[in-house]
Amino acid sequence: MFASKRLFSVVAVLMIAAMLASACAPAATATPTQPPAPPPTNAPQPTTAPEPTTAPQPTTAPEPTQAAKPFTFGMILVGPQNDHGWSQANYDAGQYVEQKLGAKMIVIDKVNTSDRPSTTVDQVAADMIAQGAQLVFATSDDMKDGALLAAEKNPNIPMIWTSGDSAWAEGKDYHADLKNLGNIMGRMVYGKMIAGCAAALTSEKGSIGYLGPLINDETRRLANSVYLGAKYCWTTYRQKNAADLKFEVKWIGFWFNIPGVTLDPTQVANEFFDSGADVVVSGIDTTEALVVAGQRAKKGETIWAVPYDYKGACDEAPDICLGVPYFNWGPAYLKVAQSVIDGTFKAGFEWNGPDWKDINNPDTSAVGFEKGPALSADNSATLDKFIAGLGDGSINLYTGPLNYQDGTVYLKDGEVATDLQIWYMPQLLEGMTGASTSQ
Repeated sequence: MFASKRLFSVVAVLMIAAMLASACAPAATATPTQPPAPPPTNAPQPTTAPEPTTAPQPTTAPEPTQAAKPFTFGMILVGPQNDHGWSQANYDAGQYVEQKLGAKMIVIDKVNTSDRPSTTVDQVAADMIAQGAQLVFATSDDMKDGALLAAEKNPNIPMIWTSGDSAWAEGKDYHADLKNLGNIMGRMVYGKMIAGCAAALTSEKGSIGYLGPLINDETRRLANSVYLGAKYCWTTYRQKNAADLKFEVKWIGFWFNIPGVTLDPTQVANEFFDSGADVVVSGIDTTEALVVAGQRAKKGETIWAVPYDYKGACDEAPDICLGVPYFNWGPAYLKVAQSVIDGTFKAGFEWNGPDWKDINNPDTSAVGFEKGPALSADNSATLDKFIAGLGDGSINLYTGPLNYQDGTVYLKDGEVATDLQIWYMPQLLEGMTGASTSQ
């Protein structure tokens, strides 16, 4: 009972205090037309928040641990990403883009009918897009049908079909309706001319073998360029008769060895050396020619090889490597990726040449030639002279008179080939032995 009375007393006191406070509060007044004078600098800040229009910070700040999502792109490779050839050159270019932009690459390699018979390029592209890819590279001439289909199915996703001509308005395979599919290719005709020159300067027998992949316009174009470089340097610098230069082409059937489907490039390379060639120039994506030459050189043979595609390919057998013509896709791929980020992407056809100021500049040159340890100092100096001539235009090997292998005229006397005449090459050139078609 005493506790109840005590509680009642406390409640009563609180009620009386509340009534007194209410009676003392000033009546509400109209909002003044002028703002009140600011408080003195030593006055405490008001507890009410300022009006939203004066707040310097947004009401909800992002979590400090959250970062913007990186730009994501897909890279579809026809062969292994570590093949020391074409696919690795493309993979390394993807890493170049990652480093330059802080981007993320989604990569799948060995996309071909042998390694992945139930996988199509358009399926791979769709999977990459589902994973967030904002740009997709299909990096092989062999991916033509899949690249076209992927672009058609995903019209809002920029894509690049490397080595293709679908975006070339003057080309034979122009697809004006595919506004999202561009093409990038390096002018490897120059790299191949340099490779042919290195082979001809070094050969002691005047016999060069060319290990080719499948047969199409691109592969004939590249084989012809090796021959033109070899013939020029054989006749101009070595002062020998063009008829004394043997240049044979053998095709294995694809860009790399597929057991049971292609010819074995190891066997073909051995056949070249067995038949008297002392230099084999590779046109395939992998390094069998170099490996075979290295093995035979260790047994005492005086032979050499020139690999293809990848800057570091000579590492397989440096003692017999004359050098390697290689693609540097990084600068062009970076440019495309940046255009997608900026919202300025426009599908186009690029056939990018070397930076003649420095053909091995990793940030500017689409095509380079890395000299091999087996190239002599004298031949290296001569090769530099040849490269300088290509760069300043004083040497243009696609100038007539030139005939096709069957004797028909390719370029009349004094005629300089156009890009179309070089890109679309229906035959090997006169002076070369080997098949021009797969028939």
